[in-house]
Amino acid sequence: MASLNKVFLIGNLTKDPELRYTPNGTAVANLRIAVNRRFKDRSGELKEDTCFVTITAWDKQAEICNQYLQKGRPIFVEGILQSRSWETPDGQKRSTIDVRAERIQFLPAGRAAEPGNGSANGAAGGDTGSIEASEQGGDAPVRPEDIAWEE
Repeated sequence: MASLNKVFLIGNLTKDPELRYTPNGTAVANLRIAVNRRFKDRSGELKEDTCFVTITAWDKQAEICNQYLQKGRPIFVEGILQSRSWETPDGQKRSTIDVRAERIQFLPAGRAAEPGNGSANGAAGGDTGSIEASEQGGDAPVRPEDIAWEE
């Protein structure tokens, strides 16, 4: 049986990235974004729903997000859903589903989820930066000019 696990999201960061390191020195950053959805209810009234999603970025991608992103910044995320389960110290079982980022693209401020602003690849204008998980690694510091900027 075929299966597919792929997620595409555009949203605004609800807080600054949280960077930490695993015991073996691997960088991991949690990004929290708000994704808005506009729709009309049965009576035709325009409604808005907000979904809050946790994004996990790893290695160099995590460090770059921590360096250049801050609360309120719009981003485009391509990734996969991952589930995690754990037990609390008092014995309660917990689980969550979040997104493991494969690619994060910085979007121009103030234009994230506005309808009619073009595609997420920067066609709306302004500078956008893209960081793919495959670009991780290396010891050289990452500068804005090292990121694959699109116009």
